[in-house]
Amino acid sequence: MIYSQFFVRVAVATAFLSAVADRLGFWGAPGTANASWGSWANFVAYSNQLNFFVPASIGSMLAIGATILEVVLALLLLIGYRTRFAALSSGILLTVFALTMTLSFGIKVTFNYSVWVAASACFLLGSYRDFPFSFDRLMKKNQKK
Repeated sequence: MIYSQFFVRVAVATAFLSAVADRLGFWGAPGTANASWGSWANFVAYSNQLNFFVPASIGSMLAIGATILEVVLALLLLIGYRTRFAALSSGILLTVFALTMTLSFGIKVTFNYSVWVAASACFLLGSYRDFPFSFDRLMKKNQKK
């Protein structure tokens, strides 16, 4: 159990950071093998497809907001600070993402990217109260002294 919690934290955090890196072009230019978006403009266009129910200007703000959330939640998960909050928030973010993907592109694409699996892992992680190998644990130990 101890290692599985840590593994979920790292797996979700790296998935979030990898997605952010892709939209900023770090995995390659648009159309290259390792890039899904390859640029911020391509990511915003994709985000606007997902969020077809809002004006493009709001869709752009949602793209920025999602990116900020992914970076912040990834960092919280990596260091294990406010881990339960970060896990549950990540689960909610991924569930919202899965639902918008389903509405926009159909349910199959959510399975291709294992979005439901990641959301479920986050909710499972969020059900724990104690997080070994975390800043939370270190703070808890220091409070007892």
